[in-house]
Amino acid sequence: MDHTGPSHYAEVTRPIVDALETIVGASNLIAGDAGAMQDYAHDEVAGERYTHMPEVVLKPDTAEQVSQILKLANRERIPVTPRGAGSGLSCGAVPVYGGLLLSLERMNRILEIDEENLVAVVQPGVVTNEINDAVEPYGLFYAGYPMSLELCFIGGNVAENAGGGRAIKYGVTGRYVLGLEVVLPTGDIVRLGGKRVKDVTGYDLIHLLVGSEGTLGVFTEIILRLVPRPTTRAVLLVPFENTAAAIGAVPHIMTRRRIVPTSVEFMDQHAIRAAYEYTGERLPHPDVGAMLLIEVDGTDEDRVDQDVNSVIDLCLQEGALDIFVGNTPRDERRMWRPRQAMAEALKAICPVQSLEDIVVPLAQIPNLIPELERLSEAHNVLIPCYGHAGDGNLHATIVKKPETPQERWEERLPEILEALYTVVAGLGGTISGEHGIGSKRARYLPLVLDEKLIELQRGIKDVFDPLGILNPGKIFPPE
Repeated sequence: MDHTGPSHYAEVTRPIVDALETIVGASNLIAGDAGAMQDYAHDEVAGERYTHMPEVVLKPDTAEQVSQILKLANRERIPVTPRGAGSGLSCGAVPVYGGLLLSLERMNRILEIDEENLVAVVQPGVVTNEINDAVEPYGLFYAGYPMSLELCFIGGNVAENAGGGRAIKYGVTGRYVLGLEVVLPTGDIVRLGGKRVKDVTGYDLIHLLVGSEGTLGVFTEIILRLVPRPTTRAVLLVPFENTAAAIGAVPHIMTRRRIVPTSVEFMDQHAIRAAYEYTGERLPHPDVGAMLLIEVDGTDEDRVDQDVNSVIDLCLQEGALDIFVGNTPRDERRMWRPRQAMAEALKAICPVQSLEDIVVPLAQIPNLIPELERLSEAHNVLIPCYGHAGDGNLHATIVKKPETPQERWEERLPEILEALYTVVAGLGGTISGEHGIGSKRARYLPLVLDEKLIELQRGIKDVFDPLGILNPGKIFPPE
């Protein structure tokens, strides 16, 4: 049953604001100040159409405060949108129906590093990069690595089951979540899992909640599995003359050479030029038309060297124009910098765009690229492409040409997105690999999930959230 819609929810009245202030304190509540709330009205998706103002912003710092807020919201039937750093790319943390914006920025403590059990216990507002800074002295490593690790909060990573550049070898966030403290939409506080590696007691609710995009519960504590830190690594920057040659080499690294790299990142010509111009770096080759960034790591230096040499040989056989090897921290940072700045670079140069998150089976990547070129020509847009070629997850970015009127762009974008997603579905892929559905992609869910699967998932949502107050308007298309 679909509960969501403006008429379903109550307005936030003055007595409700007073009750909320009692819960979190006056200094941790924003109401009636549009300027102060503006930052909470959007995520990193560009465009006014994706911006929605909350009525109140709340900043709790305990699970009990979150519980009290959700109990009040249920009683008054007010929508609540949980939010981490706001660095998402699906409008998953945008309050599309107003109501309460629940910012977890104050819940930002690393509670425990348990070296003996190889876990870290953290609150959801911890910046992901800080976890690795904290565990490095123990020789440990949190491997659930999203590309925006210096910006994003771990709670948002868990809510989106975030991936990133190292997913090909280490997997995505969900692989490392062993336990959760969760406040359910009803306000009940539950604990799932723990510091144990194995647990098949009942349904696997942890991994139902991981990736649920803040629609089934609010994380207030997270137990993360840690692994030994790699002691050696090398980065290869490999320019190719064209996209076909670069993409064609990707599956061969694993199938012919039997190597599982840490990362295999791809950039087409449009993306390369935007990123290198933005960062001020010099192009690696004057004839570069596409590029791979390949990272190999491990604990055996000789084995890593062997893998690097094997990858070099294969790339040269596949037509690489040159190969640059980075095996010092400074070289690695320089090689990674344009790739890590890619989204910001394209936004700076082409501010009117739609950053997508498509994923296809690895063997279908060579078939996807010509389809992107066809769509670009058919719809008179640019589609620069970059991303995690090693796991089939590419960020095809639909960009408005300067001569296209804004009104025409707004009118045509849904059609272009539907055409893109249809192509991806036809190749055995889906519409999001790591950014999530949120509200941005909700209308397109039926292109990749049949009606029965959507119905089952709506039923799960109703069990957790009978009144539909938690993060409404996300994932599911309007009924």
